[in-house]
Amino acid sequence: MAFTEVLLIKPVDGLGAEGEQVRVRAGFARNFLLPQGIALPVNRSNTKYVEALKKAREIREARDLEVANETAAKLAAIKLVFAVKTGEGGKMFGAISTAEIAAKLAEHGVEIERKRIHLGQGPVKLLGKHTTSIRLHGSVMVEQEFEVVSENPIEAAPEEAPEAEEREYRDEKKSRKPRKEKAAKSE
Repeated sequence: MAFTEVLLIKPVDGLGAEGEQVRVRAGFARNFLLPQGIALPVNRSNTKYVEALKKAREIREARDLEVANETAAKLAAIKLVFAVKTGEGGKMFGAISTAEIAAKLAEHGVEIERKRIHLGQGPVKLLGKHTTSIRLHGSVMVEQEFEVVSENPIEAAPEEAPEAEEREYRDEKKSRKPRKEKAAKSE
């Protein structure tokens, strides 16, 4: 398995940022990175280009951090409320997932990719107040609270008295036919 050193021109998720020199498989470099213009082979003439890329990277990262802090300030002012349909006993139909949270934030003017929203235990299936984590930047993480409420009045689930259930069980047990006894084997 052959490896080669390349200089990244654009950031690649899971590989590195622009201006970094990374070691990748030769086929990946030859078939994807180099033809797409994402990387350059490492040689003397390209090493000068590295300095310019590093400066551009610092400027981009500073700008991204500033945008993330502004977005965090916007999120602090937003109160999310989801009205959902419920059935007997307040049981939700469906769940609130990261897609719904991203759509609700977009309604408030904050565009966030749903992969940046983390719900922890998966989709929310209960009414009440909940919290989600939103990673806006490598160093900026925001806790966003939201509330899930019922859009229709909650009807109490009809509960039978435990005595009635017990009486029903005893009556059912009495009405059963006795077990057939296995015939003893003659010896």
